[in-house]
Amino acid sequence: MTTAMADLDDALETNEDIGSDGAVLTLLQGYLAQADLPVDGRIPPERELAASLGVSRAALRKALATLEADGQLWRHVGKGTFLGPRPLDTIGDVASVARETGPAGVMAARLALEPECAVLAAQNATGAQLARLEALLHRPRPASWRAFEGLDAEFHRAIVEAGGNRLLLHLFDTLSAIRRAVTWARPREQDGPPPDHHSFAEHAAILAAIIDRDPGGARTAMRTHILNVRRNLLEPGAT
Repeated sequence: MTTAMADLDDALETNEDIGSDGAVLTLLQGYLAQADLPVDGRIPPERELAASLGVSRAALRKALATLEADGQLWRHVGKGTFLGPRPLDTIGDVASVARETGPAGVMAARLALEPECAVLAAQNATGAQLARLEALLHRPRPASWRAFEGLDAEFHRAIVEAGGNRLLLHLFDTLSAIRRAVTWARPREQDGPPPDHHSFAEHAAILAAIIDRDPGGARTAMRTHILNVRRNLLEPGAT
């Protein structure tokens, strides 16, 4: 950059833009609504974006900060600014959300997400995916609660994967990470679940509806299962 250009940029940093902060925010929102952004949602650098909008970088930063506070974009130091909510991509992020959510919040999210994922699995699962679900269902009963929880998580993830929607799979993986953080410290007996534990029959009912290509039945079976899991998790003395 030449000295003259740098001096001009510094001047723009200190001078007020024509129009209010609200006008700059409106300009930015209009640009982002029609911009052809990369797949990762990265928006242009501040200098380039300010020039495109005809505003100073100082005014642009205010507008960007407003959108960031509203959760419409996020920033990664050294990488740039990205459209959309900040992804939960670190252990610290997951732990923070887990502390704010708690078991009841996790179960509410599961009720919102997983029955509809079961619907997609009933509609879209391939033969190979159905075979994998059957293999998971018929694995030997786990000898410990931790082993059961691992198998349970694998079964539920396989259902979401069979739905064929990568975005929902990403959401499920994020939810599962938060779920593990919330429930990991829960006291467990040394032995695994009893043979008549409700999850075994409920998993079988979910899979039967998926194999029968019955979206409504898959939704109902999954919802019934998660409601029972929630009752056992949240009620005192539940297993």
